[in-house]
Order: sequence, then C-alpha cells, then structure tokens
Amino acid sequence: MSLLDKDGVRVTVDGAVATVTLTNGARHNAQTPAMWRALAETGSALPGSVRVVVLCAEGPSFSAGLDKRAFTREGIPGEPSFPALAAGTDEDLDAAIAEYQEAFTWWRRNDVLTVAGVQGHAIGAGFQLALACDLRICAENASFAMRETALGLVPDLGGTHPLVSLIGYARALELCVTGRAVQAAEAERIGLANLVVPPAELPGALDDLTAALLAAPRDAVIETKALLRGAAARGYDAQRAAERAAQARRLRDLAGLGG
Repeated sequence: MSLLDKDGVRVTVDGAVATVTLTNGARHNAQTPAMWRALAETGSALPGSVRVVVLCAEGPSFSAGLDKRAFTREGIPGEPSFPALAAGTDEDLDAAIAEYQEAFTWWRRNDVLTVAGVQGHAIGAGFQLALACDLRICAENASFAMRETALGLVPDLGGTHPLVSLIGYARALELCVTGRAVQAAEAERIGLANLVVPPAELPGALDDLTAALLAAPRDAVIETKALLRGAAARGYDAQRAAERAAQARRLRDLAGLGG
C-alpha cells in the first residue's frame, strides 16, 4: 500500500512494516523543509498495524545534508531562506526550527521500531536523520559527518541527544567540532552502526533485521523499548521500579488479567 509519495519521500506499508524511502537520489537526497514536512506527515499517517519502520534512500548517498540553497538570500523556491528566518522575531525563528524538528522526533516513539539503512554520505541533517532511528545498518561505503559547527551553526534537528547517548560526550564533541568523517568500520566500532555489510547486501540485511524485530510479541517490545529509552534518565533504584511495573503489566496481560 502506498501511503505517501511527495517532496522526495515515498512511504509504503506492507502489513506490519512501513518503508520510508528518500527518493531524490540525483541530488544525494539533499533535505528541504518540504521533505521535512513530508517526513513529519509520515509519522502521523502510519497505520496502527505498523511495528517496524525501515528508512532507506535511493542513489549513491543516504543524504548529503541540507539543500545549500537554504543559506542563500533567494532560498529554496517556496520556502523562507535562512537569512530571512534570522531576520524575523525570536518567536518566529523558534517556531520554524521546532517545525523542522518534527521530521526527526517521531522515529523514537515506543510503539514502533525504526531502522535506517545507510549507504554513501550521511552528512549534517542526513547524519541526524540516521540518528533519529533506533538502529542503523550501514553499507561498507557509508560515511557520517556532522558539519554544522564548521558552518557556524549547531546540530539542531534532534541529533545531539542520540549521538551523546550512543558514543559518549567526548567522542560526540570531537565529531561535531571537527566535522570529520566517520567511515563505516569506525561507526560500527564506536556504536553508531549496529552492523556493516557490503553495499549489495544492505537490502537483505534490512529484511533480516526487520524479520527478527517482528519475532517478539509487540507489547513486550513496546515495554522493553520504553524501559531502555528511559534508563539513562533514571537512577538505578528508579529503573528497577520501572522494570517491576512493566513486568507486572506483562504478567497480567499474559494471564488475561490486563485492563
């Protein structure tokens, strides 16, 4: 079933699996506000039957980052340029950035598991979109870089939190400030990538992981994801209490006593 196909984003649903494909491969899937709106719309439009969302991209690159036209005074046709946004009020600028962030936030919600398949470049906004997903499988030619700081900006599309959570503060700071590229082998070693495969094997690896993620009962997966996502913000005793509460819900549900 086709759910959406516009502005460089195509979404199809096959039972419990939704596939989100970036389709502007000729431009290395450069990101625009219109693409971000389409991605945000995807999160709202997913049927409740979807358990796994696979994010992939056409062309040689996953996403080479923001469309550079946004930095010019002319901007991207039909969109406010960044210089124009900067000239606006604090409230308008904050609201614009918050709207852009919506494309990157829903991927980590507890009722779905999200997997990015990354080939080629994942730069800036592309890196942050891959970070928005729960898991990442990378082709051997994948290369991550956070270039915002080099441009006088900061990563502002939700990427800083998962980046620090995955690789720690010191590595995250070094990557963001230097803007250096992290190749696939290093990405796997430091925890950015769950698996690295030859480029030709990326689709099959995504299929295999999707099947494995669907094997466990959905409610147990939802509870487990919620526990793990909240662990860093809780102390040890609070986490143990959260585990007890989640397990009580599961035991009652399995016994037919859930309400």
